Amino acid sequence: MSKTKLQQQLALQGGMKAVSGIEGKGKPKIGMAEFMSLSERFGFSKEALRRIREAVSEQDLPEGGPFLAHFYSGLTESKIRAFERVARETFGVKYAVAVSSGTAALHAAFVAAGVGPGTEVVCPAIGFYATAAAVVMARGVPVFCDVDLSLGMDPAALEKAITPRTVAIAPTHVMGSVCDMSAIMKVARKHKLKVVEDCAQSTGGQFRGKYVGTIGDLGCFSISAYKIIGGGEGGLVLTNSKRLYERTCCLMEGGGLWRPSRFAPPRYRGELFVGTNYRMSELEAAVDVVQLGKLPAIVKRFHQVKQRIVAALQPFREITWQKANDPEGEIGYMLRFFPETTALGRKIETALNAEGVACGLRGEGAAPDWHMSAYMFPLILQAGGPETSCPFDCPRYLEAGGAPQYKPGDVPVAEDLFNRAISINLNQWYTARDCRNIAKAINKVLGVYCTPA
Repeated sequence: MSKTKLQQQLALQGGMKAVSGIEGKGKPKIGMAEFMSLSERFGFSKEALRRIREAVSEQDLPEGGPFLAHFYSGLTESKIRAFERVARETFGVKYAVAVSSGTAALHAAFVAAGVGPGTEVVCPAIGFYATAAAVVMARGVPVFCDVDLSLGMDPAALEKAITPRTVAIAPTHVMGSVCDMSAIMKVARKHKLKVVEDCAQSTGGQFRGKYVGTIGDLGCFSISAYKIIGGGEGGLVLTNSKRLYERTCCLMEGGGLWRPSRFAPPRYRGELFVGTNYRMSELEAAVDVVQLGKLPAIVKRFHQVKQRIVAALQPFREITWQKANDPEGEIGYMLRFFPETTALGRKIETALNAEGVACGLRGEGAAPDWHMSAYMFPLILQAGGPETSCPFDCPRYLEAGGAPQYKPGDVPVAEDLFNRAISINLNQWYTARDCRNIAKAINKVLGVYCTPA
């Protein structure tokens, strides 16, 4: 057969291919310029950056360059899958979902737990605004519960905050401490409520030998630059329930893209619903999988520092120390106590800072702080969205008897302790001598202004 006829005949029928190869060769979409931008963000010196440029070129990259999204077949295990695996191994759970932030983790977990129009979630009065805000994002209504001397959710107040509309409880483990999860779980199981633990401020803490985030039905973590571990913005959801895991994935990954057959119809009733995109990036996971591996050692150092200081402190009548629900399980990057009055607190604060122990006290009239429910204005003003006050005025909520009210005096213990607390940040790298000196300074100051017990 002539060459002309072979060219005209379909390749399927034995003819010549019309396109036997592609001549055009481009550069990788993500190449050395992007790599150097990352190197700059790490803070390398100009000389180090020069050496990096000399050592690495675009020719060293794989064809097409790196692919930095979740689905990456170029690696045996993507960094996100590695992060989730290490999370499962570290915390001892069946399922772990990497997400884009701690707030995304909370939103996905609340939806998974059944929060929606006409429902309520009990949230602590002290803890960052994101917890209650995520309830509203799920179209539920947050109900604030008072705290006890641990600054965690008061189990006695929790019982009073539950209504027929309550579907979940969201204990927040604040600033290195842990909640009384035994009492909280007892109340939750009595009322058949889901428990969504907010562990953003206490990642790695334990209550009676179990990691926080593994005691309730779902555990939510912020893995970020502002928390114990994390490099940028990331989050994590833990659970032992396959159904809750799948509902979490449905919300965080487009409504079903996580499944073995991404675009298939539902495999069971209620499997699919409209979701969004809270996926973590490979760049974030590459940092966080390393950070997560460092967690046990970080927690051990913080815990040792606080225990050394606490063991050397003397008791005083006018001072009440923050309650520790599990002294062995808390992380301990914060030392807190409550003077009898803010006037006394001001004297102690000034004196401790002069002694070289950095500390702070809010006092009455301080600026608003979204770690306290009374100042969470997007919530207490009942602004659900840009053009609506749903879920606060949602017909389903009102028909169920809901009438949300947020007013001063609702959570008197939280309002008192939040303003009266003296807070001392601790550093995991303090030496034994540092701990002795800090305890000595605290005893010295309290000895001047207070009465030995």
